[in-house]
Amino acid sequence: MESNTFATSAYIANSPKTAFNFLCRLETLDEWTINCRMLEKVDDNTWIGTCAGYQSNFYYHLQKIENSLFMGIEWYCGFTPDNYFHWYPVLLFPTNYIEPESKEKGVYFHWISFVDPKRRTPMIMEGIRTVHICESRSLKAILERNEGIKEAAQGEYTVDSDTIYIDAPIELALEYLADIRNIENWSHMLRAHGEITHQSGNFLDEYNQTVKITFRTHTLNDYYLIEQDYFYPDYQFLQRCPTLLIPCSRAFNDPSARGFILHRIAFWKVGKTNRHGKLQMEDYGAENMNIKRLLEAKAGNFETFARGMSYIPAVA
Repeated sequence: MESNTFATSAYIANSPKTAFNFLCRLETLDEWTINCRMLEKVDDNTWIGTCAGYQSNFYYHLQKIENSLFMGIEWYCGFTPDNYFHWYPVLLFPTNYIEPESKEKGVYFHWISFVDPKRRTPMIMEGIRTVHICESRSLKAILERNEGIKEAAQGEYTVDSDTIYIDAPIELALEYLADIRNIENWSHMLRAHGEITHQSGNFLDEYNQTVKITFRTHTLNDYYLIEQDYFYPDYQFLQRCPTLLIPCSRAFNDPSARGFILHRIAFWKVGKTNRHGKLQMEDYGAENMNIKRLLEAKAGNFETFARGMSYIPAVA
């Protein structure tokens, strides 16, 4: 996994709109984070506040993500305004995004954290997972308590992800990964079965079961989402994998940072083992390594793959 990227997820038993409205107010960080306290309002989307991880005050800035698929926000943090070296996208998946016929009420919260390796401290890296899991639990409790719920609600799904760094131009990657005709090159368990177009086609999986695959590409602010849908018509089973392509220059607020972060999100039914499609996160991880190898070779870069899955800043 990419060592500068951390993802935390939670099921929250209230509406996506309620969660979105709550998160859009930076001052609510006072309620659910361990020690982010907003001290001075700069404008409607910017505050100066405390930050326990750096034992110093930070500027906090918020930007909304709004589209027809799901809602979300982006937090930006740094010591000076407009120079934010922490970037946190948050996606709020409605239950019927994961399963179109779902009657479950609630939202799946997915919080991605990018930490610039040039500026991070050992304590930040050692503590971020513990802190963000605890804070996500606190956020869930507050929003569910506001709905009159008296214990932690159990969602029908869990959310997981696999992340890798790819040292290739994001434009090259977007063109390649958005075209379903390339999927046989990087997904070793799928074989074309009939006519394949740029965005959809029928394939056979590793058990010769028919799977119809559909890709759709969207722009989210200054990065990209490729929706990957895998539908098994004989079993009426849909597996969704929203895939983010994020320039390292954005993730780490460094114009000199090359390449991009590939972040693929998976949804797993609680208490049920899949019998079709991806069966575990390692299936996504293997594909991600293949994608990295192929795209870096296409870019004429044959050195970075051996260095591992993580972004490493260039030595000045």
